[in-house]
Amino acid sequence: MTAPARTRRPQEVQGRPAGLVSRTVAAAADVLVVLGILLAVQAGYAAARRLLVGPPFAFPDPGPGATAALGSAILVGYLACGWFFGGRTAGNQLMGLRVTDRSGRRLTAGIALLRALLCVALPWGLLWIPFSRRGASLQDAVTGSTVVHDWYGRTRGRAAGSPSCRATGLRSPDRGNHMT
Repeated sequence: MTAPARTRRPQEVQGRPAGLVSRTVAAAADVLVVLGILLAVQAGYAAARRLLVGPPFAFPDPGPGATAALGSAILVGYLACGWFFGGRTAGNQLMGLRVTDRSGRRLTAGIALLRALLCVALPWGLLWIPFSRRGASLQDAVTGSTVVHDWYGRTRGRAAGSPSCRATGLRSPDRGNHMT
């Protein structure tokens, strides 16, 4: 009988590249958030139509093509804004991940938008992660981004040898020299 696998604590993976499973779960959570946003937009439209035109209250039926286009546009905007403003989306927050450039800095607006477009257009780009030496998806390879475990925020708990620590000059918390 084999010994059970040792579970890694967040401190042990802090600053390391995220794998396929954690990134896929984060992406699935983001899709659920966007579906909720899409439902809220349609409900808002139906309510406004009811107030302005009158009964009956009915959800719009724009057809599958228009719904897919609207959903894709909302997803691109949601992802790009999340990665540009905070480095993470709700799914990334749930899984303890952060999207940065290779030196650990926040993505620029253009790179965040390009990465979001690639993620929506080529979701199977995540399948490149197991074959990449640095754990990069196809989207990361094109945009120069990286997705790392970041349970403690941008400035706490990074391993001293992680690329983002070397770039920012931070040390791990056990050395007592970290910025808050």
